[in-house]
Amino acid sequence: MSADISTNAYSISAWPDYPDLMDRLNALLKQPVRGIARQNMPQVLDYFEQKCKTSKALAERAKEVIPGGVQHNLAFNYPFAIAAAKVDGAYMWDEDGNRYIDFLQAGGPTILGSNYQPVREKVNEIIESCGPVTGLLHEYEIKLAEIIRKYMPNIEMFRMLGSGTEAVMGAIRLARAHTGKKWVIKVGGDYHGWSDQMVYGMRVPGTGRREAVGIPKGSTAYTQEVFPNELGSLRRKLMLNKIRGGTAAVIVEPLGPESGTRPVTPEYNREVRKLCDEFGALLIFDEVVTGFRVGMGGGQGYFNVKPDITVFGKAITGGYPMAGGIGGPKDIMMTLAGGIGGKGGKRAFVGGTLSANPLSCVAGYYAIEEMARTGAPVLAGRAGDRLTAGLKEIMNRLDLPYVVYNMGSIVHLQTSAVLLMSMRNPIKLMREADARKHLMEEMGAAYLSRGILTLAGSRIYTSMADTDEVIDDALNRFEDVFKLV
Repeated sequence: MSADISTNAYSISAWPDYPDLMDRLNALLKQPVRGIARQNMPQVLDYFEQKCKTSKALAERAKEVIPGGVQHNLAFNYPFAIAAAKVDGAYMWDEDGNRYIDFLQAGGPTILGSNYQPVREKVNEIIESCGPVTGLLHEYEIKLAEIIRKYMPNIEMFRMLGSGTEAVMGAIRLARAHTGKKWVIKVGGDYHGWSDQMVYGMRVPGTGRREAVGIPKGSTAYTQEVFPNELGSLRRKLMLNKIRGGTAAVIVEPLGPESGTRPVTPEYNREVRKLCDEFGALLIFDEVVTGFRVGMGGGQGYFNVKPDITVFGKAITGGYPMAGGIGGPKDIMMTLAGGIGGKGGKRAFVGGTLSANPLSCVAGYYAIEEMARTGAPVLAGRAGDRLTAGLKEIMNRLDLPYVVYNMGSIVHLQTSAVLLMSMRNPIKLMREADARKHLMEEMGAAYLSRGILTLAGSRIYTSMADTDEVIDDALNRFEDVFKLV
């Protein structure tokens, strides 16, 4: 495929109508849960008993040696984890030979499609020539940093790390070292990895330390949260912090919490930038998902907002491991200089023996090069548009209250609205969260039983591999599920 798409193009053809979308989501949240009819769930579950026997056996075996039976949250599926055997392009096959349309796409990084051959060939070459890690400088460390600088509009230097979580840890440390300030403000519901200081206000706004089990209070003593889109609340926290020594950074997901599950208004990021400038705080964009998926310039390019620090993760290696890093202007990034000392004699220490290993850097360089050559982010976005339009038509025709919307190739399919709950209504949260979460799990199982793999039954990542034929096939399968409601 040769690109006829500008590398300045973005996957988001139109930002969702925020007032209308929030009205529809809030209406869904007010309704009683409406999922698969009770009389239809046995046929859904029978699929797993009859067709997924190897996966079930492996899931039971895993429970004996792995806490909870899975190593990462993406693998949680109801009624049990499905074991992957093969992935290729738009599809995944499980250990029983069942084929699924893969809208999980490893949690979002495989914008080119799974196991993309041109990148795989380059990775195989580097393994043959020098192995996955040497401990020394490798040319592809430089080439990866150069190609990121080429396409990301606000990055002059890049430091690679092992994951998005590590990159967030390093970015916060960098912001504090560079500014000499301590306070960090995040948006409630944003997910910025699982480091001690960021397990705060996760998933549900207003929950603070609710999930901070095993984390001393001191670790989050200088972490604060504000509710999504509430600029007045952010201003008040910045003013208070100014009296108490100042805010080092405000960190945001540019699309909104959980990759736009709680979408922001179109002007939100610009207004946050203005507040950071007014109060002398650095603005951190968490582009773990949006970096290259939204377009070659990421969320910062799409919104035309200049962050001071950019965090990368999943997408930076196109699905290969050890994917994470920090980018920004030279005057800030030199505080991350390796070795002894650093800018002005001070240094924000980061490390990792496997960081910037040849395998990850080669994969990253060629994945980004191929995304630019093929126009993959835009093609994936077009697939997301087609899927969203088709799902809307089906749900309207079947008179279902569900809500679907997309930011390009990130499609949100809300059937239970559990992810829209907050501590603003704690009684409702306490009474309904479990039922709404289970409905979402059952919908995910129903999609799987019809050959569709999603993220937790509520989020879909399209890729360049999702042709019109793939999307139309998926829509027929989704309609089969919706008829069970």
